[in-house]
Amino acid sequence: MRTRLRRLVVTAVALLTAATTLPGAAADEQSAGRPERPSHGGLSAVIRYTEYGIPHIVAEDYANLGFGTGWAQAEDQVCALADGFLTVRGERSRHFGADAATDLSLSSAGTNLASDLYFQGVRRSGTVERLLAEPAPRGPSRDSEELMRGFAAGYNAWLEQNRITDPACRGASWVRPVTSLDVAVRGFALAVLGGQGRAVDGITAARPPSGGTAAAPTPDAEALARAARELFAAGDADMGSNAVAFSGRTTANGHGLLLGNPHYPWHGGRRFWQSQQTIPGRLDVAGGSLLGSATVSIGHNAHVAWSHTVATGVPLNLHQLTLDPADPTVYLVDGRRERMTQRSVTVRVKDGAPVTRTQWWTRYGPVVTSLGASLPLPWTGTTAYALNDPNAANLRASDTALGFSRARGTGDVLDSLRRTQGLPWVNTIAADSRGHTLFTQSQVLPRITDELAGRCSTPLGKATYPSSGVAVLDGSRGDCALDRDRDAVQPGIFGPDRMPTLEDAPYAENSNDSAWLANADRPLTGYERVFGTVGTQRSMRTRGAVEDVAAMAGRGGLTVRDLQRQQFADRVPAGDLAAADAARACAALPGGTATDSAGTAVDVREACGVLARWDRTVDAGSRGALLFDRFWRALTRTVPAGRLWKVPFSPDDPVRTPNTLDTSAPGFATALADAVGELRAAGIPLGARLGEHQFVVRGGKRIPVGGGTESLGVWNKIEPVWDPAGGGYTEVTTGSSYIQAVGWDGSRCPVARTLLTYSQSADPTSPHHADQTRLFSGERWVTSRFCERDIRASPALRVVRVRER
Repeated sequence: MRTRLRRLVVTAVALLTAATTLPGAAADEQSAGRPERPSHGGLSAVIRYTEYGIPHIVAEDYANLGFGTGWAQAEDQVCALADGFLTVRGERSRHFGADAATDLSLSSAGTNLASDLYFQGVRRSGTVERLLAEPAPRGPSRDSEELMRGFAAGYNAWLEQNRITDPACRGASWVRPVTSLDVAVRGFALAVLGGQGRAVDGITAARPPSGGTAAAPTPDAEALARAARELFAAGDADMGSNAVAFSGRTTANGHGLLLGNPHYPWHGGRRFWQSQQTIPGRLDVAGGSLLGSATVSIGHNAHVAWSHTVATGVPLNLHQLTLDPADPTVYLVDGRRERMTQRSVTVRVKDGAPVTRTQWWTRYGPVVTSLGASLPLPWTGTTAYALNDPNAANLRASDTALGFSRARGTGDVLDSLRRTQGLPWVNTIAADSRGHTLFTQSQVLPRITDELAGRCSTPLGKATYPSSGVAVLDGSRGDCALDRDRDAVQPGIFGPDRMPTLEDAPYAENSNDSAWLANADRPLTGYERVFGTVGTQRSMRTRGAVEDVAAMAGRGGLTVRDLQRQQFADRVPAGDLAAADAARACAALPGGTATDSAGTAVDVREACGVLARWDRTVDAGSRGALLFDRFWRALTRTVPAGRLWKVPFSPDDPVRTPNTLDTSAPGFATALADAVGELRAAGIPLGARLGEHQFVVRGGKRIPVGGGTESLGVWNKIEPVWDPAGGGYTEVTTGSSYIQAVGWDGSRCPVARTLLTYSQSADPTSPHHADQTRLFSGERWVTSRFCERDIRASPALRVVRVRER
């Protein structure tokens, strides 16, 4: 009966819009040679496009839903998708050259060659195939597999039936059909971003020392601890996020509210893409999906809304190996010799001979010689380091997302996390129509307890673990192996009961700090160091966010409109704390001058007044914001954190401390002079409106952009590129991305406002390349068309029935 009902509804949707727009012209024939032929199983879907090119995809089952999703993503993002599939096939060097840089979307590989060596190793070892063969919940469910199969088929069908107009890949030989395995490997790449993906250069460069090689110096434990702390710091420039859930006790109508503001790259393969997915009677969800994903990553349905923030949990650990003095490819465990496993990988290179390299694997994972340039881990004749990444056995994120999509409340969201344990590096914040809230740091982490770290850390680990959460365990001892919690989905990770979780707080907020202050009145404690810290200084963004949302909860009577105001308040917490003191100290400088870092005297008198009059926001129309931004960057770059404030941090007052700018600190006057001189040299008035010099160019036209950088503490985070010759900040690398403000009013339709800051399509020829970017500039929103009547009422409604030929 239910199947018949679904088919009737799907048919009705198609008949409802008889003037169906047919697919475009057939694409040029693509090159062959894939190991699996594209599906020809007659898959199809109905895609209804509303304003801003947002697709509402209707299908009768998961395979057909995946088909419609793959088709619609290709319509908007074919070049970014094709580039990512080229990456996970390990073929970048063949087309772009071995030494060219990647866009870092799917790993931290510094060159195409390193990326290819890693992903070719993944493919040839059968890692993902083994995960696909695992029964659920260890492996993906049948629904997830069908979505992946359908996605590949939909992407391929779009390539076959359409011409590519995006100049980024138009006519490129590397745009080719894909398989469901390609889709799965892309999901694997996202899962290991924080583990193996972070260490690709160190994995692929690992070589055993030769007999004539001089012994490498012992790593400086304290220097590596500092580097590890910086590497795993919350809210880095690449990815971050804010999210807050408000309970019914704080809202105007007793229903919950959620504001999600993820900070992700604006370009490349880690963009969000917006859609609604519907299988009548089984699934109805809307939101943002990471490119290449067949499920909604962040979104809402009729009952619950959720968002994610990048968590502070460290999703990897190291095992320090004691090597056999006679053979550096043999290591000892409890005195017994174990030989490393060799993986020989060959990569084809453009205009050059193929490159063959060997990767070395142990019982713990791959041998690694660095975690980035600042964290060298030398392989010597006596010591090597192996990387443990539990997410290399995790292909469950799509099932976690499906659980969210089908949830009827925050309890179901938590149940999905407990059942699947599929999220590798994010927290979850949720609210529902019944007024419940949820914060949980339910992520896949190596089971590093403080007790284990205390008992098994090497001297290096004793420095890195307390400082950064990176454990370095003694790999020569069997009793230092990671244990398994009874409720854990896989060995070697924490079970659901160990996750920091806060339910039904008046507000639950996270801005990429640890779980400790998800609610300042109900701090979370008692978790292991690998999850994050307790009682330590919070970031400026966390401090500002907690101030804002606690005040909102205290006022009560909240609505979706209040969430919209918070998103674009553009308050600068650093400015509130420091601008007045900076202006007074500026005015007190003898002769109104300060000496810059080059030793030149600079007249700064005008800057004093600009800073004093600044409204303490980074709104596009704000005057003085640009001056403070450049000054603050220079100040925090040159003045040690411990000298910046007169009142130090106190764990008893973590939101309001540290405070009171120390204008006597060496470097204060220099930073001010540098900022003033920099703007004048660029021909930028000190009191210019921010949006005149912080903008993106789309279609040859400037679009002003509000928001600000991480250190300013702005909720609406924007990381722009400084180009003084081009007029100031002329592009955005990362920042606010898929934003949603969601509530309920007692009807069957959620009250949702959304915004995809960089718009749906990367194709500059698309009408949806910059339309939402202009909305973002004007602080305007898209009214979500979730319910059937709203979709039908769209003045932009366009319906396409897509199918395999």
